[in-house]
Amino acid sequence: MPPSAPEPSAAPAASATRRLRIGIGGMAIESSQFCPHRSVYEDFRVTRGAELLARYTWTGPDSDLVERVEWVPLVHAVSLPGGPVERATYDRIKSELTDRIRESGPLDGLVHDIHGAMSVVGLTDAEADLTDAVRAATGPDTLISAAMDLHGNVSRRFAERLDLLTAHRLAPHEDAWETRERAARKLVERLESGKGRPYRAWVQIPVLLPGEKTSTRLEPAMSLYGRLSSVEALDGVVDAAIWVGYAWADEERCRAAVVVTADDPGQALHQAQLLARRYWDARRDFVFVGPTGDADDCIARAVASRSRPFLISDSGDNPTAGGAGDLAYMLGRLLAHEDLASGRVTALHPGITDPKAVTACFAAGVGAEVTLRVGGHVSAGTGPYAEPYELTGTVTALEGPPTPAAGTPRGNPAYDGGGRTAAVTRGGVTVVLTERRKPFHTRADFGALDPLGYDLVVVKIGYLEPELYAMAADWLLALTPGGVDQDLLRLGHHKVRRPLYPFDDEGFEDPDLTPVLL
Repeated sequence: MPPSAPEPSAAPAASATRRLRIGIGGMAIESSQFCPHRSVYEDFRVTRGAELLARYTWTGPDSDLVERVEWVPLVHAVSLPGGPVERATYDRIKSELTDRIRESGPLDGLVHDIHGAMSVVGLTDAEADLTDAVRAATGPDTLISAAMDLHGNVSRRFAERLDLLTAHRLAPHEDAWETRERAARKLVERLESGKGRPYRAWVQIPVLLPGEKTSTRLEPAMSLYGRLSSVEALDGVVDAAIWVGYAWADEERCRAAVVVTADDPGQALHQAQLLARRYWDARRDFVFVGPTGDADDCIARAVASRSRPFLISDSGDNPTAGGAGDLAYMLGRLLAHEDLASGRVTALHPGITDPKAVTACFAAGVGAEVTLRVGGHVSAGTGPYAEPYELTGTVTALEGPPTPAAGTPRGNPAYDGGGRTAAVTRGGVTVVLTERRKPFHTRADFGALDPLGYDLVVVKIGYLEPELYAMAADWLLALTPGGVDQDLLRLGHHKVRRPLYPFDDEGFEDPDLTPVLL
C-alpha cells in the first residue's frame, strides 16, 4: 500500500437475517452560468415516498433486491437544465434532504442521485456543498454511492465525501437509468461483502469541452468510454468513470476528471493515470458530432438539400444543456431566407418559451392573425441576438399540456411537458411557442404537429437525441449564440483554472496527471 494511502474502513457484512437499509435521494440540475434564467423551486419535480421509489425499477417488488434491501425514500428534486439555482431554493431542498436522512434512522448506505453540474447563486462547488451536508447527516459509517451525468464536475472536495461514484458511459445518455442502477447495485454488493470503503484514485485533466464535441457516437470518446467496462472487469477494480466536465459554468472545478474505484490501490492509481493520459492525448481529436455552420449557412444548406426532413440544431439556446430556451434569433434567420419567408420551403421551429405570447394566441384562437413580440422572456438585454422578434402570422394550432408518452423516463420534468403551446405560421415557417421551458426530443413532444410534414425542422438542441436522430434524413449543428454557446472562447470564462484546453493550447506544458488516492 502506498505510504500516502488512506486506511480503508472495515464494515461488517450484512447479516443473513437483516435487510440492508439504504436511503435514496438527491438534487439534480445542469446550470449554465451564462444563462440569465434562474431556477426556482417550482422548476423542480420533487418526489418523496412511494413516488420516489417508483422512479427506479430495482426498488420494486419484482426486483431481486427486494428481500435483501429496505429502500428508504428520502427526497429527490430534478429540474430541466437552466440557469443557476436560487440560493433559497437550494437551501430548502438541501435542508429537507438532510432532515429526512436524520429522521430515517441509521442507514447502511445512501444512493446519491445527482447530476454534477449544478450551480447555485453564491456557491462555487454546489455538489460538494450538498455532499458535505449529506455526509454530516449520515455520519461517517454510511457508505454513499453517487450516480452522475458524465457532463458533471468532480472536485477533490466532492469526491472525498463519497465512497463510490460512477457516471454515464453514453452521450446521448441512453444509459442514464442503467447508471443509477449500477450505482445502487455496487453499493449493495459493497455492503454485503463487508469490505468497507474502497480506494478512489482521482485525477482532473485540464481539458474542458462541450458535450457536442464529446459524443460517444464518435471517436475518440467512443473508444475512451468503451474501455471503462474492461477496466472495471480487472481484478481488484470496482468501477471506472470519466467525466467530460460542464463547459457552461465558470468555476475552478470545471474540467474533465477520471475516478477509478478499487480495493487494490496500486491498480486504482495505475488505471486512473492511463485513462487520464489517453484523454489528454486525444484532446485535439474531439470534433463536433455533426457538420456545423452559423445559422445562415446551415439554413441555406438545408434549403438547398433534397434530404427531407432536414434537421438543424439551434445549439446555443438548448434548454437541455442549460440554455434559456427563449431566444428568437433562429426564427429571425429562418424568416430572413426568401424561400422560407415566401412559403416555397417549409420549416417547423419549436419551441420558443414565451408565456405572454402563448396567452395572446389562446385569446385570439386558431385561424386568427396575431402580431407578437416573440422571445426575450428572460434573455432580452444580454446581447443583440437576444432581443424579441416581431412576428405577424396566423395561429395554426393550440394545445394544452401534453401527456408523456409511454415508456418515457419517470420523474423528470424534461419529459413532462411545457404547459400550453401555440403554433404560429408566417410564410413557410411555423414556430411553436411554449408557456414553460420545454425540450422537443421525441415525436410525442411535437403534439399534433407532424415534424415529418415539413422540409426543415429546427430544434433547440445540441446533438440529436435518438428519436430525432432516427427522424433526420440529414442534419446540421448550427453554432448559434446563447447561454450554451458551443464557441467557449467567446463566452467569457474567467474563473476556470488555467491553463486549460482549449482556452490555452500552443505552448501548453505537459500537465501532471498523477492521480490522488482518496
